[in-house]
Amino acid sequence: MARRGCRTFALDLAPQLLSRARVLDVDAGMHSAYVQARAEQCPTASQSFDVVTAGQCWHWFDGVRTAREIARVLVPGGAIVIAHFDWLPRAGNVVAATEALIMRHNPSWSLGGGNGFYPGWLNHLGDAGFVDLETFSFDLDATYSHEAWRGRVRASAGVAASLEEPQVLAFDKDMQGLLRDSFPADPLDVSHRVFVVLGRNPSQY
Repeated sequence: MARRGCRTFALDLAPQLLSRARVLDVDAGMHSAYVQARAEQCPTASQSFDVVTAGQCWHWFDGVRTAREIARVLVPGGAIVIAHFDWLPRAGNVVAATEALIMRHNPSWSLGGGNGFYPGWLNHLGDAGFVDLETFSFDLDATYSHEAWRGRVRASAGVAASLEEPQVLAFDKDMQGLLRDSFPADPLDVSHRVFVVLGRNPSQY
């Protein structure tokens, strides 16, 4: 959006992610304003933005509170875009094997077996007054080296976000062995689904 000439404002709770984003801005010759805060409580005035996007993060939020807060900071008629990129477990594929390994190391993990669709997010927006709700999706194969796939899985909610460091290291060692023994092709083509929800802030807000 910055490359297209928009003024951009980015919010995240994690300071290390904001620092990384600033580095990416410098590399791209772009500039965004950054603030460390929760999505449920945006420290900006009402009707500050034309568009709010949430990429790969809505599942971390209190969806009802966040939708109401986004309605507050959007101008009348402004747009909300929620986008998500999910791996797809299929019988015998690397995703299904990866999820089984996560369950072995983290039996309390409950996010496996998904299909990449999140209809409940429409309720969050509808309850906050958003109108003209739309969704679309498409499937694709994303290419990962063994190292990149291990990195993505390590960073997932079922591993680094919920296990202690020694457990993460043990998981990664097993993940390396799984790829070497059962999925030796490098790089891998990994099945994914992109799911998008769009909505408009009502003009009378």
